[in-house]
Amino acid sequence: MNKNSEIKHKAEANQRLIRRATIASVSVACFLIIIKLAAFLLTNSIALLATLIDSLLDAAASILNFLAVRHSLTPADNEHRFGHGKAEAIAGLGQAAFISGSAIFLIFEVSGRLLTPQAVSYSSVGIVVMIISILLTLALVKYQKYVVAKTGSIAITADALHYVSDLLVNMFVIIALVLNSQFGWAQADPIFGLGIALFVLYSAFQIVRQSMHHLMDHELSDEQRQEIIAIVAGHDEVINMHDLRTRSSGQNIFIQLHLELKASLTLKKAHSIAEEVESLIKEAFPNAEVLIHQDPDDIPENRKESPTLIK
Repeated sequence: MNKNSEIKHKAEANQRLIRRATIASVSVACFLIIIKLAAFLLTNSIALLATLIDSLLDAAASILNFLAVRHSLTPADNEHRFGHGKAEAIAGLGQAAFISGSAIFLIFEVSGRLLTPQAVSYSSVGIVVMIISILLTLALVKYQKYVVAKTGSIAITADALHYVSDLLVNMFVIIALVLNSQFGWAQADPIFGLGIALFVLYSAFQIVRQSMHHLMDHELSDEQRQEIIAIVAGHDEVINMHDLRTRSSGQNIFIQLHLELKASLTLKKAHSIAEEVESLIKEAFPNAEVLIHQDPDDIPENRKESPTLIK
């Protein structure tokens, strides 16, 4: 298998992982809705209602994610030359809107319960349901983090972020149920519900910030940029490089840079070196589209940034 085939195979494998992660997310969210609804109807706990609403929005967000990911993985066409990757970031904003709406609703619900606390029934049922929720969510988050490590998907990252928050939410619900049922602290339920609502709002802010980075063509991380620089510097015939520009769009990464090569090289040789550098970068970043401009080293030019490496 040649390098291009290996890169294509890796990209296809990443796409399959992302699709499976979205299906797993929807499946877990729907199952949790069923068991949390049954537990809320038995317990009448506002903290359980909080986590039920959170799961409802998880399901809605996960379905939105599923549709967005399918669209973002659609190959580039004549009307979308750079692909459809930003659909993932738009999905992230949609998730944040859902999550913020749930948090605001919970704050209103909690306000009433703080003024008129109510007893919680069948707290043991609620605790068992929360333990099941924690175990399922842990398994899902572990799988999502594996997928993110392999693919760097922003949609799965956003999905994993609010499922991580769900772990804390579920633990808070257990504490609230224990305090209410075993120690008679009726206000524990709405107080923990309020804490959950505020934490959910914070999670929504995190998702918005990450999505906006992608929509506004934020540069790749410093670590990734340094990796690109190191790859270019490793080529024996590259004298220098400058004007490194990067951005990401869903699964696609776009990398642009200028290579400084010996002025005495033929056009054919310079082109060959650029292709070799491009191939090396694509090995490290399989989903990257790389655009390289070759500059002779004896012609100064107005550069927007200082030379990146000196040999």
